Amino acid sequence: MTDNIAAGSSAYDSPPPADAYAGDPAVRAEWDSRYADRQQLWSGRPNGALVAEASGLTPGRVLDVGCGEGADAIWLARGGWDVTALDVSGVALERAARHARDAGVSIHWVHAALTEAALPPGSFDLVSAQYPALLRTADAAAERALLTAVAPGGVLLLVHHAGVDTPQAQDSGFDPADYVWPAMVAALLDDDWEVEVDEQRPRVAPEGGAGAHHTDDLVLRVRRLR
Repeated sequence: MTDNIAAGSSAYDSPPPADAYAGDPAVRAEWDSRYADRQQLWSGRPNGALVAEASGLTPGRVLDVGCGEGADAIWLARGGWDVTALDVSGVALERAARHARDAGVSIHWVHAALTEAALPPGSFDLVSAQYPALLRTADAAAERALLTAVAPGGVLLLVHHAGVDTPQAQDSGFDPADYVWPAMVAALLDDDWEVEVDEQRPRVAPEGGAGAHHTDDLVLRVRRLR
């Protein structure tokens, strides 16, 4: 991979400059505000479903969608993966880049929305999207972007919270109908894909961090055959 792999990209190790962002400025501002409100938003540990599903894969090129403060990306890099990590928040990417330098690993950071990142099609042996806040659109742009990024023979791993359609979740102002869920991606699969995992199961959750109260995961792991 080259340093200009996508819009909003930067050299390895350093976060992209603020003016490199590709996407909706309002979305960037919303997430920057969420991160700025706390010194640490997430646990700092890799997500359990990623560890469970990716540990047996042969390291190659991986895209971490919605990388946040970088825990998953760092875990993957330590495992020998060539990591491209994408997020809409510049605040998150700055933290992630600092954590990666402290960990002694090199990661390619992309400051962009997934649908605006202009990633080369079929470039990644693993596309990991752990609890992504991908907005749903009529043309299924985010769902298609996830699938398009996977190389032949590669894997898409999409993990989300189960139970977010409860009245309690909706009372908080969160409408699950606004976002992409694993079933929406699964509905787009054709004969070029093999479903390896499609299930709800207990979440192996890192201690602390936002989202730790969720107890079950929706896990979709699919392999691109050609």
